[in-house]
Amino acid sequence: MRTTLDLPEELLNKAISLSQIKTKTQVITIALQEMIRKYEIADLKNVKGTVDLDIDLDTLRGRY
Repeated sequence: MRTTLDLPEELLNKAISLSQIKTKTQVITIALQEMIRKYEIADLKNVKGTVDLDIDLDTLRGRY
């Protein structure tokens, strides 16, 4: 999809420099992927402790 964006050049150049990524498109794509990953991880952390699993880790690991 083609999109026209007005991005701060300084910010984009710094991201390219730090990441060693060659293209602006790649930098923006990776930034979006990382943002999504960050929010998905936060959502998973909110679920922590709310699922009741009846698992015996000793049995699971073969320690009878």
